Amino acid sequence: KYCPGLGLVHKAFLKNDTFLCACHGQETNHVPVWCMRQAGRYLPEFREFRAGKDFFETCRSPAACCELTLQPLRRFPFDAAIIFSDILVIPQAMGMDVQMVAGKGPTFPEPLKEPEDLLLLQPKVDVNKELGYVFKAITLTRHKLDGKVPLIGFTGAPWTLMAYMIEGGGSTTHSKAKRWLYRHPEASHKLLKMLTDVIVEYLLGQVAAGAQALQVFESHAGCLGPVEFQEFSLPYLRDIARKVKDQLKESGQDVPMIVFAKDGHYGLEDLSQSHYEVVGLDWTIDPRSARERTGGKVSLQGNMDPCALYAPKERISEIVKKMLEGFGTRGYIANLGHGLYPDMDPENVGAFVEAVHTHSRHLNLK
Repeated sequence: KYCPGLGLVHKAFLKNDTFLCACHGQETNHVPVWCMRQAGRYLPEFREFRAGKDFFETCRSPAACCELTLQPLRRFPFDAAIIFSDILVIPQAMGMDVQMVAGKGPTFPEPLKEPEDLLLLQPKVDVNKELGYVFKAITLTRHKLDGKVPLIGFTGAPWTLMAYMIEGGGSTTHSKAKRWLYRHPEASHKLLKMLTDVIVEYLLGQVAAGAQALQVFESHAGCLGPVEFQEFSLPYLRDIARKVKDQLKESGQDVPMIVFAKDGHYGLEDLSQSHYEVVGLDWTIDPRSARERTGGKVSLQGNMDPCALYAPKERISEIVKKMLEGFGTRGYIANLGHGLYPDMDPENVGAFVEAVHTHSRHLNLK
């Protein structure tokens, strides 16, 4: 079965287009499922492959990214693959040093401190030169997938990247970055605009390389209030989707886009009217409420609590069944409300995938 209206390229190459059908709100035989961070440390083969290798060196190796992207698909019948990379390759492309420090995570030795530091960033980024390794990884992975499932490309959103660039790494309060929003609003908008321009070109490059869907991660939405979200996040999320889609339309391409604003429950209505086909949800949002608040304008993705995967398999199955009943089976992509954690049992991930497929097929028969 092939999804109507997805274009000849999908019909020619895709053996499983369930994910793309769901993005467009069309009927599917089963609910498609994939997991954020499905290529990750919970897999022993991932840990073995990555042992002793620098994280960002791995990101710059197309062969390594391809292998890590494919690993989970050898174990589980996921309905989509997402390219192995990192959102912080964009600050690197703009001239910032980013290192992955053991036990600490991503670290910027010289973060942005004051507005004049914006002069240190590359004003115009040649994405093919600076991020061509990601494009090569996508093309290689598309070939290796051989049409098994669609390949998702991704990026961090401007506010999320800005927060990292100013905080110098992870943060619970993001007080340094939010200080900019309140004390330096003009410089904040300048940086967000710079990031948006790079992101648009980066996403277009991913599609040209073979990405069949795109996800934008606004991972730090939760530290903003509704007012700041309206000013410093939402306009740029909309700009990204609109500009990418406008350029793709010129070449007759229709690539679905997903926006995931973690802890951004206050912005659900706005996100559903922001030119994205799919809105990703974290686990704090009730499925039925999300359907009501988005009014059928978009497909939804999510949103099982990742920690539910610590439960016994029978309990995972019950949780999945309840989630599916809440969302319904049309215009829905099953996922977690955030990424997989390193200490999770791969067998429980398999139980999650199996439960989604089994329960959704059963619900479709009703």
